[in-house]
Amino acid sequence: MKKITLKQIIEVTKAEKIIGNPEMICEKFSKDTRTIEKGDTYIAIKGEKFNGNLFWKQALEKGADCVIVSDIQYKKEELEQYKGKAILKVEDTLKALYSIAKLKRNQYSIPVIAITGSVGKTSTKDIVASVISQKYKTLKTIGNNNNNIGLPFTILGLQDEEAMVLEMGMNHFGEISLLSQIAKPTICVITNIGTSHIGNLGSRENILKAKLEILEGAEHPTIIINNDNDLLHKWQAKNKSKFSITTYGINEPSDIEAVHIKRGEKSSEFNCKIYQDETPIKVPVGGEHFILNALCAVSVGKALNIEAGKISKGIEQFELTKKRMDITELPSGIKIINDAYNASLESMQAAIKYLSQYNNNRKIAVLGDMLELGEYSQKLHEQVGEEVYKNKIDVLICCGEKSKDIVKKAKELGMEKIYYFESQEEVVKQLRQMIKQGDIILFKASNSMRFFDMVEEVKLCKK
Repeated sequence: MKKITLKQIIEVTKAEKIIGNPEMICEKFSKDTRTIEKGDTYIAIKGEKFNGNLFWKQALEKGADCVIVSDIQYKKEELEQYKGKAILKVEDTLKALYSIAKLKRNQYSIPVIAITGSVGKTSTKDIVASVISQKYKTLKTIGNNNNNIGLPFTILGLQDEEAMVLEMGMNHFGEISLLSQIAKPTICVITNIGTSHIGNLGSRENILKAKLEILEGAEHPTIIINNDNDLLHKWQAKNKSKFSITTYGINEPSDIEAVHIKRGEKSSEFNCKIYQDETPIKVPVGGEHFILNALCAVSVGKALNIEAGKISKGIEQFELTKKRMDITELPSGIKIINDAYNASLESMQAAIKYLSQYNNNRKIAVLGDMLELGEYSQKLHEQVGEEVYKNKIDVLICCGEKSKDIVKKAKELGMEKIYYFESQEEVVKQLRQMIKQGDIILFKASNSMRFFDMVEEVKLCKK
């Protein structure tokens, strides 16, 4: 493990040392006093609704060796009780976090795979990490800690890993640029350009620009893109002479393609020419979007010269982060698809299409609001209504103010079994009354709608 000293932290953050031995080793970093461990370095993050500076004493008392703060009040005699500890004062603890993460990243000469896209980042991260771990000890983003705090802390968790897979999210311009400058990726993956956060960015073209910021911290990276995505397809056609680009796809001719596809409810199979011969690939999750995720993982594996058999094994063994296409079959024979972590038009389309593949079940879609769509909100929710109708979903249940537009469009198209409720309690009550053996129920909405709470309530149903 590469070591960081207090002296190095002082140098990169321009910190004022209140107390501390410059030769102290800072191995582990934390921002949460609830989970802090002995020997940790506590970074006091200050946000709009939370001020970590208020807990610096608590951090030291719980065993932290060092605290990095921006605004604390103390008396000199107080410091006597913290002999052997370190306290550093910086102007901005967030900027200090970035600087320390850059310092850590620069200590390692390893493959760093950065993944962004409008949808599918987390599931792609999971499958890519599973493939890479067949050859390298791999550190990956936990959950969706993909922002300006989660990514630096992931990097600070580096110990003896030989590769890193980092998810990068954004809501506005400049955010992925910052993450890329910290991570300095060697492989940059863009899964798709959709409509997530279009209310903030104004157009899909602007979303593409924001996602391409992933290249700003990279030096001569391998770029891997989903060639079936219209905007990425156009971009690579214009820029293939400027960059090292690998494409993957199902519909568009690409460097990495799926052939002889067999789609199932719970899994998919296809062949892929990775090197010389076709390699059979089994994806342990159903849905076309997971075939694309698998092709992305193949592309990354090939870029790292991982054997074809190991790539195939990594895909077959990967596990999804919870709340993303998390399928549970109840003792009653009812299946629940919990895809309630997030929602955009593209992820709604994929989930509804996946639900429609269950031909022998009554298909129930419980859908809620998609957020951060701005002036596009009505149109995009109406498109979800069209998807529900087009895919012949049997029952539509909606909850959430914006989801009224899903209901409206589905009714206009002639769908009959539609319910709208103001509260989640009413949704759960309706489901308890109507569900029966053999039903399959999809729950999907933006995370703040908390549809995953309804999932837990329905799981308790004894039918």
